[in-house]
Amino acid sequence: MDDQQLIARIRAGDPSAERALYDAHVDRLYRLVFRYVGEPDVAEDCVQDTFIRAFERIGDFRGDSALGTWLGAIAVSMALTALRKRKRASGREGTWEDAEQLAAPKPPVVDPDLQARLHEEIERLPEGYRMVFLMHDVEGYTHEEIGTMLGVQTGTSKAQLSRARARLRERLSVFVRE
Repeated sequence: MDDQQLIARIRAGDPSAERALYDAHVDRLYRLVFRYVGEPDVAEDCVQDTFIRAFERIGDFRGDSALGTWLGAIAVSMALTALRKRKRASGREGTWEDAEQLAAPKPPVVDPDLQARLHEEIERLPEGYRMVFLMHDVEGYTHEEIGTMLGVQTGTSKAQLSRARARLRERLSVFVRE
C-alpha cells in the first residue's frame, strides 16, 4: 500500500491504517529522536507525541515530501520542544551504546579509544552540525529530507555536514597512522 492509500484510510478512520503507519515509522523516528535528546523516556514521549500530532493533522499532509519526511519533521520539532522545556544543563543521560543497540546491524569492530573519542567529539559539535551529521551519516536521511525536517535549505544541510566532518577529521587526526 502506498502513502496516499494509507493516508486515505487513516482519514477515513481506519485504525489498522494508523497502526500500519506507526509500525512502519516508529523505529526510525525513535532512533532519530533518541540520538538527539539522549534520554529514552524523553525520546519515547516525543515519538508518541509525534504520532498524536500526525494523526490529528493528517489532513494537512499535502504530499510535497515523503510521508516519512513529514513525520521526521514533526519528530524533530517535538525533540526540540522537549529540549527547550527541560533546559538540560546536566548533559545527556543516555549513552551512545544505548543508541547503537537500537540499530539492527552491528557496526564493525573499531578501536575502543577511537570510538569513545568519536562519540565525545560528536557531542561537542554545535547543535546544527551534530543534528545534520546524525541524520545524514548515521540515520541515512537525504539532504532534502533534512532540510524539510529542520526547516533549512538543502545547501545549509550540506554545508553543516561538511563542517561537521571537517571538525571530526581534525579532532580525530591523532588516530590516523601513516
